[in-house]
Amino acid sequence: MTEPAVLFSAQRPRLFAIAYRMLGIRADAEDVVQDAWLRWAQTDHAAVQSVQAWLVTIVTRLAIDRLRAAQAEREAYIGWWLPEPLVELDERTPESAAEMASDLSVAFMWLLERLGPEERAAFLLRQVFDHDYAEVAEILGKSEASCRQLVHRAAERVQREKTRNQVAREAHQSLLSAFMTAARSGDKDAIRALLAENIELVGDGGGKVPSFMDILRDLDRIAELYWGMLDKFPGQVEYRMATVNGEPGLLRYIGGKLESAQAFVIDQGRITAIYAVRNPDKLAGVPMAL
Repeated sequence: MTEPAVLFSAQRPRLFAIAYRMLGIRADAEDVVQDAWLRWAQTDHAAVQSVQAWLVTIVTRLAIDRLRAAQAEREAYIGWWLPEPLVELDERTPESAAEMASDLSVAFMWLLERLGPEERAAFLLRQVFDHDYAEVAEILGKSEASCRQLVHRAAERVQREKTRNQVAREAHQSLLSAFMTAARSGDKDAIRALLAENIELVGDGGGKVPSFMDILRDLDRIAELYWGMLDKFPGQVEYRMATVNGEPGLLRYIGGKLESAQAFVIDQGRITAIYAVRNPDKLAGVPMAL
């Protein structure tokens, strides 16, 4: 590769990480990164003082523009909008390089949907990617005071989960394994015992497949849903552990075909939230059959 290509390649994981957190759709994030590459290939590289700063600025501004254009479409979206899940069946895949250790969970991405494009960009650059306010101001073309206000307002609106980072991956995985066993067995009491009283279930079918138009907050009904799947599809329901947006999650297959990718929030040894992506358009990057 030429030197400009090598320099761009070194920044690509960070650029994709920013674009995906801004847009929540893999293809859109990849398009933004590709657009950034085209601009980088045509620029005067000798005049660029910081490759990372230049590329992060381009990607952020492109993502803001694309998110603004997508807002009308998302407002017309049927049901709840969840991000396209990034699923790993093998943690050694290249996705691991996309800074997946930092905030990427479906729960966090769900909260980011409350923010406007510039709020979202300022919040991510400062709180997730550790840019100082002077850098954020330069990237967004705003004053530092304005950026501080954007980040402060975003933080108040997002109200990030207090417990997410306190749950060890092993504990998260162990609880999901127990839940998967209970769901496979059809033991409604065992399923119920793993759910918190204040549980929420958000489903995203996008109008392509049946899903819930309301957020479910009834523990018994949610337990009944998992129990009822075995009754409705006897001998056809299978669960598989996977990494969903950097955290342990589950894939559910019916008749050997992928039905949903599910992410979970854990607190005090119970499941407090389930995010089930069923829209087939958002599952295209996941193995569709066992």
